[in-house]
Amino acid sequence: MTAQFSELKDASVYITGGGNGIGAAITEGFLAQGAKVAFVGRSDATEFCDAMEAKHGNRPHFMQCDITDVTRLKATLDEAAGEHGPITTLINNAANDKRHSVDDITEDFYTWMMDINFKAYVFACQHTAPMMAAAGGGSIINFTSISYMMGNAGYPLYTAANSAINGLTRSLAREFGPEKIRVNALAPGWVLTQKQKDMWVTEDGLAAHLERQCLKDPLAPADIVGGTLFLASNLSRAMTGQSLVIDGGVVVTG
Repeated sequence: MTAQFSELKDASVYITGGGNGIGAAITEGFLAQGAKVAFVGRSDATEFCDAMEAKHGNRPHFMQCDITDVTRLKATLDEAAGEHGPITTLINNAANDKRHSVDDITEDFYTWMMDINFKAYVFACQHTAPMMAAAGGGSIINFTSISYMMGNAGYPLYTAANSAINGLTRSLAREFGPEKIRVNALAPGWVLTQKQKDMWVTEDGLAAHLERQCLKDPLAPADIVGGTLFLASNLSRAMTGQSLVIDGGVVVTG
């Protein structure tokens, strides 16, 4: 990474799911900018924090949290603000794309999928907006996915939540705009995280997906970092209510 955004140095950044996959790449991207990063995850991330501190001389603040627990989620947002100052960049990244069919859906499964893939976004935005307003503005980046744009089968509740995230993003951009808070969505394509490789990547499936991409290289978590930094930076100061797609050219928006 070569681009540096001076306004991100010492910025207070909060990331859900910031210790693995795309989230870990984003955490590292902001640390390299000199930002003060706090992140949450369900699994202990001490080893990752140690590695980041050794590499960048900038240790992220990790808090263990299941984001479906809204009370705990709000507590970690407050803790992050106490550690680093009012949050001015919120990144709702954590999600779960568990495969399922319509016949698999029970009321409990429905509630869990919507809690992790949508409800946590709502309450993180709600809780963070007042501190951003008091700080003079900020940037909220809601991670969604191209899966709903493609009409993918195999996880209907996940694609429904992805679509809802875009609706939420547009409405909050309008609602928060007067406070100089920008709200944008970021939609990655099929990023080959370790989880994806372990659970769902097959040789034939990947080949078929790459055939749909305009750019034929598989996507890595690092490919999502630049767009995230752009949305957090002043370069995107006039951009809100939008969805930025980083997918190698699978879908066409507009």
